[in-house]
Amino acid sequence: MSTDLNDFKIIKEGEAEILMHAKNEVFYNKTQVNNRDLSIAVLRTFIEKRKLEHEAFLTRRTKSAEKVLEKELESVPNSEPNELPKDDVKFNGEREMLDETPQEEPCSVHKDIPESTNGKGKRELKPPRVLEALSASGLRALRYAREVEGIGQVVAVDNDKASVEACRRNIKFNGSVACSKVESHLADARVFMLTHPKEFDVVDLDPYGSPSVFLDSAVQSVVDGGMLMCTATDMAVLCGGNGEVCYSKYGSYPLRGKYCHEMALRILLACIESHANRYKRYIVPVLSVQMDFYIRVFVRIYTSASAMKNTPLKLSYVYQCTGCDSFHLQQIGRTVSKNNSMRYLPGFGPVVPQECTDCGKKFNMGGPIWSAPIHDHEWVTSILADLKSMKDRYPAYDRISAVLTTISEVKSHPVKEQPSDQPGSVILAKEPAFQANFARAVASLSKAQAKKVARFLPNPERHWGPKLRAGRQITSKHISLLGPEAVNGSLKHDDDDDDEEAQGEAKRQKTEDPTLVS
Repeated sequence: MSTDLNDFKIIKEGEAEILMHAKNEVFYNKTQVNNRDLSIAVLRTFIEKRKLEHEAFLTRRTKSAEKVLEKELESVPNSEPNELPKDDVKFNGEREMLDETPQEEPCSVHKDIPESTNGKGKRELKPPRVLEALSASGLRALRYAREVEGIGQVVAVDNDKASVEACRRNIKFNGSVACSKVESHLADARVFMLTHPKEFDVVDLDPYGSPSVFLDSAVQSVVDGGMLMCTATDMAVLCGGNGEVCYSKYGSYPLRGKYCHEMALRILLACIESHANRYKRYIVPVLSVQMDFYIRVFVRIYTSASAMKNTPLKLSYVYQCTGCDSFHLQQIGRTVSKNNSMRYLPGFGPVVPQECTDCGKKFNMGGPIWSAPIHDHEWVTSILADLKSMKDRYPAYDRISAVLTTISEVKSHPVKEQPSDQPGSVILAKEPAFQANFARAVASLSKAQAKKVARFLPNPERHWGPKLRAGRQITSKHISLLGPEAVNGSLKHDDDDDDEEAQGEAKRQKTEDPTLVS
């Protein structure tokens, strides 16, 4: 590929810059700046949480070791604290034969006890390794390397040769920091993740479409306690437009309701949990959002065969009335405690009758979906605080701060007035079983309203949305995606090329056909 800068357009986002070829050979989506900014904010919080968790682990291990030492010394009769017996003693389940020479160091036999009091013997916490499984131009990987403090190696993988060439070119273009931290590989992301099990602290999946084919290998590539970031852009499938396709990809049947975006998030979480369970692992969601034309989830992945048994308690089927918007959840499993032991049993059912008790209509059944919490509010608070502390470093600060502020609140929405023949009107016409006080509270304003944080921002430019897949030719039918200015400019360039080709063809025909020679 040509390296002449005149053939490229420099695109700057955050602290990273990339070179984009004029022929759209590598996919770049400007709209995903919200996605990348949010991922950077979550990654910063993950690194801080990881440090705190490691320090807490070392503290617990030190206290445990000290207790073991105290018990062992107390079990020896008529001995001073720094004196060891000359008889055989068991330490940590192992029998040690002690030498009777008085010059022996008093605690030399305690090999399993870390030297934590003086800072020695601590397991060093290495910088986190990040895998961007579908890198394309490498912009996301470059932003991680240049903007996230404390990050280690960032591995960018793509199975398209042009994308890998572009990624390596952009790595060099971003200087020494990028060259030292980012590396690019030409490989199938699924195979790469399968051949690197439990090697990455963070795995980022942002495919063009559904991530379902990558999930099985992704959950195996994350270390215990690591994070999986996953994007799904096939919203028509997840929101009920093609229920049979959603079931084939995610193992869950969607329902078309007013909560379809939240159900899409819960379907994706249930799918990730299903793949994790096959390897005695489970997930803990920390943040799940729907933005623009996609959904994005951030989950921690842990390994525990016993904790994995609780998965049926976190999954449910959904029964939605076809008349009114009422719905009911039926939990897949339940637990029963008996004689200090826990038994896991199937959930009780059915939770609904054949007809809705409110409007008399039938029920549609969907799921299974993730019915446990989809956010960790402590994480959300930490992410939002970090975001506000360095707002100048986030190009999409207004957008993602509005999303995180909304997630951190609990709101009640009034019911809109409906025609009298609608099921909702019939339900509301019934006398309530208790009297509710609808007087406005003094502190009724939400955090967003009080701080004047915009919830729904206008698009930053016309025709905002996903662009063309890399390699596709721009034609007049793409006006709705790219705008008339971009399309007309491209078509004019194409027309000029076509005119040159037509003139050359006419000259060849005139030379070859003797009847055209004067």
